[in-house]
Amino acid sequence: MALPDRIHIPFRVAVSMIWNYARVRIYEQIRSVAFIILYLVAFKIVVLNEPPTNALQVSAGIGMVVLGLAFFLEGLFLGLMPLGERVGLQLPQRCNIAVIMGFGLLLGVSATLAEPAIAALRLAGITVTPWETPLLYRLLEAETDKLVMSIGAGVGFAVAFGMVRFYWGVSIKPFIYFLVPVLLAMTAVFSRDENLCHILNLAWDTGGVTTGPVTVPLVLAMGIGVSRSAGKHEGTASGFGIVALASLFPVIGVLCMGAWLNSSTPRPVPAAEFFSAGNRVNAMKLVKNEKDLEAIAFQRGDEAARRSFYGHQLNYEAALRIVADNEKRSELLGALSLNDWLVRRASKNERAMVALEMSGRPAAQGVAALDSAEVMKNEAKLAFRAVVPLVMLLVFILVVVLRDKPRRTDEVLLGILFALAGMGILTSGIRLGLGPLGDQVGRPLPQVFRSETHEEGRIILEPFDLGSVLTSFSQSGAVSRFFYLQDRKGIPHPVPFDATRFDQKARRYEHIVERPPMFGPELTMIGIALVFVFAFGMGYGSTVAEPALSALGATVEDLTVGTVKKSGVIYTVSLGVGMGLVAGVARILYSIPVVWLLLPSYLIVMILTYFSEDDFAGIAWDSGGVTTGPITVPLVLAMGLGIGGELNVVDGFGIVAMASVFPILTMLIYGIIVQMRQRQLLQAQTEVNGDE
Repeated sequence: MALPDRIHIPFRVAVSMIWNYARVRIYEQIRSVAFIILYLVAFKIVVLNEPPTNALQVSAGIGMVVLGLAFFLEGLFLGLMPLGERVGLQLPQRCNIAVIMGFGLLLGVSATLAEPAIAALRLAGITVTPWETPLLYRLLEAETDKLVMSIGAGVGFAVAFGMVRFYWGVSIKPFIYFLVPVLLAMTAVFSRDENLCHILNLAWDTGGVTTGPVTVPLVLAMGIGVSRSAGKHEGTASGFGIVALASLFPVIGVLCMGAWLNSSTPRPVPAAEFFSAGNRVNAMKLVKNEKDLEAIAFQRGDEAARRSFYGHQLNYEAALRIVADNEKRSELLGALSLNDWLVRRASKNERAMVALEMSGRPAAQGVAALDSAEVMKNEAKLAFRAVVPLVMLLVFILVVVLRDKPRRTDEVLLGILFALAGMGILTSGIRLGLGPLGDQVGRPLPQVFRSETHEEGRIILEPFDLGSVLTSFSQSGAVSRFFYLQDRKGIPHPVPFDATRFDQKARRYEHIVERPPMFGPELTMIGIALVFVFAFGMGYGSTVAEPALSALGATVEDLTVGTVKKSGVIYTVSLGVGMGLVAGVARILYSIPVVWLLLPSYLIVMILTYFSEDDFAGIAWDSGGVTTGPITVPLVLAMGLGIGGELNVVDGFGIVAMASVFPILTMLIYGIIVQMRQRQLLQAQTEVNGDE
């Protein structure tokens, strides 16, 4: 049989078609991220009264996120999903369920490594300290590969058991009734251990991180193939529940990894003891070398930690001279700017010593920007390591094991290239744009409800002329001194003069920039309420625009023949995410142990699951995973860690976990209400027919 002739399309027409197609795809991503970005920027400018720092870098990063996500998703649909569905169609015909489960395990691990949101976890350890939370620090900094593999193993087991569900058409409820009590029991036990209690928030957050744009479509594509091949596709619930398993098993994986590492991990100790020479053996279990330990003392420790590390006063003073040196400073501070270090880490004594050393030198730089080229280079390498193994696994199974080949090979190859390029651009954008933006909003957020002034920075004025200091008198006769200081726009403002900060010999004055309470010292509760309103709006607004949720709502409306409306699903899930973010922020603000929030929430959810129909139970449990995508997770994590860092909370995790459980709760309640209405309508119809 002769092959049909290829259709010839003129070059200009082809370019026009490609451009129109790309424009639609990019517009979809812009629409999905526009609200949350504008919401954060508007809050920072209007409420926090600050423009975004490094605005050009952040803007470029957000643009990269939009472009990268468009490329990545297009590559996913063109390349990875067709491979997954083709493998899923043929695997049950050639292999037994044990082989299918084994392949599902490998697929889950590979898909997790390719999740863009996993990149957010690599940035999450920056506020964690090895002396307060040594096990958490070890997982996030020293043993990151083991953390990712434990998450991947959890997703792998979820996919393996999900294939069992697809193959035999098993309900999701038995899995929930077994897994959730096991997880809650582990959480309760771990909360009593001084090391294990600090990994609970991270573990529960990973359940939301894993259910992203790679894992969910790819696993569902394979699951649909298995269901069709096994003849179990008739049930409407067969396609739901796999996301729920992929949200629960990773939590078990991280908790098990933490339990395994716990025995060889040092116990929490004060910072001075951790950095002392006598504790050096234990400290070196968490860091690579003494140079890294020295950097940690400066970037995360206090004066006592630094003095303990050096032991001798002369060595300590020599290190402070390095901090004052513009060229050598990065050896100790890394990417942390001198201004940030002076405000957040340095003591009054250290600030004075550094100021004296910098006398006559150029002023300190502002907030340092990331090296964009270096970030993109590193993320390109990580994208290659993430996508290529997944592709090789699918191709190996299809070509070698099943002796088949993918259809439309050119499209598949193009899709793989799109996925590689898209993931590199996307994760670079997360590091350059989303992560910094979330931190910039989260870190100053506590200022909204502070009842006291908050130090924001220090300015060295040199040479300072005492003749510029003026005197003012109050009506009661109190005397105060002040001088005029120009802001960035050149407008002079009166600022108080403190004689203790003036070095007469060096003619140098250190001015402390302070932010007064935004709403006055008596309006703290209003400030806290504003923080909660902000968290709810961020969760609700960003979820309404989530493409995965829109797809879920459309699927539910189709399967229920219009009984459950798409809009109802979207608004119900969005309500749950908003409530979840409020609970997560409250956990950080009030240092609430996560077990106090998880236990009652999941117990209520399990009870509601019992009264829900199988179809809606799977839909509700899946809704907790589709909301935490590659845009929401980095922003929420960065915001939580920023708040935690500003309030000196041990860790800022737990927000994603709350944003995952509350949508399940609201959807189950919505489903029960829908069922009750259906019964009432059916009963009313029966009575009408009986009267006739």
